[in-house]
Amino acid sequence: MKLLTLKPEMHLYDTCKEFHAEIGFRDTDLIITNRYIFEPYFSGLPCKARIIWSEDYGSGEPSDEMVEKMLPDTQGPFRRVIAIGGGAIIDIAKLFALRRVSPVQDLFDRKLEIVRNKELIVAPTTCGTGSEVTNISILEMKSRRTKLGLAADELYADRAALVPELLSGLPFKFFATSSVDALIHAFEASLSPKATPYTSLFGHKAIEIILKGYRDIANKGEKARLPLLRDFLIASNYAGVAFGSAGCAAVHAMSYPLSAAYHVPHGEANYAIFMGVFKTYQRKNPHGGIRAFNAFLAGILECAPDTVYEELEKLLAAVIPLKALREYQLTRRDLSDFTRSVMERQGRLMANNYTELDEKTVLGIYESLY
Repeated sequence: MKLLTLKPEMHLYDTCKEFHAEIGFRDTDLIITNRYIFEPYFSGLPCKARIIWSEDYGSGEPSDEMVEKMLPDTQGPFRRVIAIGGGAIIDIAKLFALRRVSPVQDLFDRKLEIVRNKELIVAPTTCGTGSEVTNISILEMKSRRTKLGLAADELYADRAALVPELLSGLPFKFFATSSVDALIHAFEASLSPKATPYTSLFGHKAIEIILKGYRDIANKGEKARLPLLRDFLIASNYAGVAFGSAGCAAVHAMSYPLSAAYHVPHGEANYAIFMGVFKTYQRKNPHGGIRAFNAFLAGILECAPDTVYEELEKLLAAVIPLKALREYQLTRRDLSDFTRSVMERQGRLMANNYTELDEKTVLGIYESLY
């Protein structure tokens, strides 16, 4: 039984200047980032690298079309790919560390050989992705109206650089939606059939840090997050370690069609599905591993184990209001279409569910959240 996979070296830098001083930006580097992220922190520092501004090629969730548009501008004698951004930037950068990327749909369908020929350095700018320590790239496939994941060891970064300063300009809404994504990573990994004592160690610690931070924010207001940014960044990394080995599950699988069809940001889409899935787990199999997990949550939330999901909903709502699915303009027809998409295309994730969720159950979850 494999207990844990942990590939990238992990480095912590207090400031962007320290990060730059150690790695430099060379003329054989390809940097993939956003202007609004890069310029406030790095514009005064020497840079010989080619910079690809993601926003020049499209907006919203990363897609196969966006990657294809970028491809001509990423060609050159590059030895390193440096990703400075959120999950979208990181997922794109992982692909450009490969020898061949196009056609992107063929790559994700594994019709292309996956060969890594560049070093990959990743600096996350949100406290939610965890992608800096995983071997997964997620893209929206426009023609298929869903998101798909490519998992391969060639997608692991060589170095994960944690720089809390990069979170200092993150608006509260994006802080909230990214950190709740990290929380969900840790929840799903904790109840995955692939969970081990090691993944649980990282996942449970991530949950503890995030929920205690949320309590501070709920009690003291949005600015209470500022002295906690380092903690949240590390918690996101812990959650990435956990789900990188144990996997995510139905929350992510069911959120992908929502993100793809209605362009709901990834963390927000996961949040919309989160409680529906875990309440269903509790109802279908209350005496399995979820029992000990609920006791663990009860200790953090200071409540009885049989009320943890109600108390968790209250705490999360104080940080980020929850929308019903109909508020994203979904139709009833969408619920059936989304269910079919999940059952047909998200087997990789659904295999990690705490308990089996069949097509009728998945549709029921969507309907309960509508």
